[in-house]
Amino acid sequence: MTAYSGAGTSLKSSTGKLSDILLENSMTNLKELLARVEKLFSNTKHTFVPLTYYSNFITTIKNEVKNKNIALIIMGTKGASGLKKVTVGSNTGDVISKVKCNLLAVPEDVVYSQPKEIAYPTDYQLGNNLKVLDDLIEMATMNKAVLRILHISKNGEELNAEQLKNKDFLADYLVEVNHSFHSLKGSKLETAVQCFTESRDIDMIAMVAKNQNYFQRILFRPAAEEISYHTKVPFLVLNE
Repeated sequence: MTAYSGAGTSLKSSTGKLSDILLENSMTNLKELLARVEKLFSNTKHTFVPLTYYSNFITTIKNEVKNKNIALIIMGTKGASGLKKVTVGSNTGDVISKVKCNLLAVPEDVVYSQPKEIAYPTDYQLGNNLKVLDDLIEMATMNKAVLRILHISKNGEELNAEQLKNKDFLADYLVEVNHSFHSLKGSKLETAVQCFTESRDIDMIAMVAKNQNYFQRILFRPAAEEISYHTKVPFLVLNE
């Protein structure tokens, strides 16, 4: 019989102490950040609660969203140096892909300004989800912003019957919101979105998480040497 050395208990104890130290340091940093935020942005309508966990990143966020009825997650994104521009980091990408909650991804170099022009790229292929549209309308209304609905066709093809139906529904639903429809022709979706963003001084780009075609091409697979709008404009990802 092999004698029990207690090494497992010792290891577990060491891991526990390490997690306690990490949590303590994390909370200290959060409290310092909280003090800065409250000093710089004093607003009686805002309440800040620092939370720190030693757990799986995505699992913890899912639990917090569910338990605290979170309506919007806000995350910063970091771009790489030089010509290579990173749209979103792995953490932000995982949250967008795996957590069913609206998310606002804010590039690190963005200086806050109230969004006045919000671009909404769509291919009109998906039926319009009312929750998504209501969240989009709320964002536009609270900022008194104009919605710019953007459709990009690769070869200038006409909309089919289903696309026209979805576009008409969108026009009816947005009747009380300041909006306009735009159509561009371009072989590269990413480049067309950038041209539109720059030409109209777009302050925010809103997308539906379910629309994989637009969503993944715009956020996750930009042409590194050509696309830079995602380092300058916040992305609002709307989830059903």
